[in-house]
Amino acid sequence: MPDEAGRLLEIGRVGRPHGTRGEVTVTLVSNRPERLREGSEFQTEGGVLVVASSRPHKHRHLVRFVGVEDRGDAEALRGAVLRAAPISDPDELWVHELIGARLSELAGADRGRVVAVVANPAGDLLELEDGTLVPLRFVVSSAPGERVTVEVPDGLFEADEPR
Repeated sequence: MPDEAGRLLEIGRVGRPHGTRGEVTVTLVSNRPERLREGSEFQTEGGVLVVASSRPHKHRHLVRFVGVEDRGDAEALRGAVLRAAPISDPDELWVHELIGARLSELAGADRGRVVAVVANPAGDLLELEDGTLVPLRFVVSSAPGERVTVEVPDGLFEADEPR
């Protein structure tokens, strides 16, 4: 299930049991609820879990995994980190593909390597190795894991340079 680089991404975490028939709460860190479709597989420290059923519930999901039949089985899963291979979608920007990529301006200037994606209510930010923050909305193209090209307003990079 790992991608070509052998990475599994954290998709969510198992919370407390719900009811007596083996359901658990799952909090997704992925923005893709289809990750919890029937038959989806996750790697955990304790082995592979396969989704038998799932449904949204408040800000989480209620999930039943194959072979988890009662509350005791469900309790044993509490705290498990659910990992799976990245989804391939050419129309999406993925955090794991942005980190480590070189960032350059449309005009060609190389601005360094992306070291993190910082969550921000106004829009996520790319953090460069020198600490510069670049709003994700300025990305115009990317080559996963290699390059991110941005078109930024005049002065964005100069504002960070010492005088």
